[in-house]
Amino acid sequence: MIDAFKALTRRGLFLIDPETAHGLSIAALKSGLVPSCRSDADPRLAQTVAGLAFANPLGLAAGFDKNAEVPDAVLRLGFGFTEIGTVTPLAQAGNPKPRIFRLVEDEAVINRLGFNNEGHETAFARLRQRRAAGIVGVNIGANKDTADRIADYVAGIARFCDVASYFTVNISSPNTPGLRDLQGRQNLAELLSAVMSARDAAVEKSGRKLPVFLKIAPDLSEEGLDDIAAEVLDKGVDGLIVSNTTLSRDGLNDRRQAGEAGGLSGKPLFARSTAVLARMRHRIGPALPIIGVGGVSSAETALEKIRAGADLVQLYSCMVYEGPGLAGAVVKGLSRLLDRDGAKSIRELRDSRVDHWRAQKI
Repeated sequence: MIDAFKALTRRGLFLIDPETAHGLSIAALKSGLVPSCRSDADPRLAQTVAGLAFANPLGLAAGFDKNAEVPDAVLRLGFGFTEIGTVTPLAQAGNPKPRIFRLVEDEAVINRLGFNNEGHETAFARLRQRRAAGIVGVNIGANKDTADRIADYVAGIARFCDVASYFTVNISSPNTPGLRDLQGRQNLAELLSAVMSARDAAVEKSGRKLPVFLKIAPDLSEEGLDDIAAEVLDKGVDGLIVSNTTLSRDGLNDRRQAGEAGGLSGKPLFARSTAVLARMRHRIGPALPIIGVGGVSSAETALEKIRAGADLVQLYSCMVYEGPGLAGAVVKGLSRLLDRDGAKSIRELRDSRVDHWRAQKI
């Protein structure tokens, strides 16, 4: 299925601009045209992370289903969880088009979308209508022109606390001016204090477990990583997502598209994001969960994230090139890799290559 999709896509969908093609993908999932790719559950892939029971460690990263249009259709593709958003309190159009660019030679994407979304109320209404089971996280952000960014994140916790399986605090997109400044220690301390207080109030009211993950950039300095690790541990954040897109253009073959502004994702992000993941695992210790993101295109790359310190893994951009069957193929491939390694659980392999990836230059 993946090979057939590749052939059809590169002759058909790749003739359409990327944002239009994305809209068609959402429409296909809504209509049921994309078949289910779920496989038989492998108990070796199941684990409990941050109090949530995941059937397998593979999730769809935020950015695909910005407005909570197709979370259950996504889960039927074989993912163990999915994440909607980034959503902001008010609807916003995002940056001017064109704002998504395929780097086909590199199997990469550059985007400068700028948190385009329909706002809290629209996404909330859709999530409230869900009847299916499955883990759906909500990725929250701030409006570009807000007077109080921290208040926007707190509003996200309050709005979605009844429908979110977990929250992701996205402060690492490079496409909203000044947003990454929230990764600085003083700003981060203020943000996390407010967000965790809001989360605690929501938990007290509802009695539900509501983990909060912080999503960080792959372009941080060593000092920046130190500061984030310290604040995450101090404020009781439930986990990290490593990482968002990068501003680096190292090693790209498509030099024409590489000049576009925005965040780079896809295969070229794998090494950088995995090295940062390992460095954060070393800093925060073994207990705090990490979701590894960036360049995951196969079972082998997914497992390498886990070996570098991830509990769970997300993908998105590589699905542009590999097609909707990628999730099922990765999950089945992970089972085969466990057979190969004689592992009784995916958990056994976590951290086995942290030192290797920590030593990589980025």
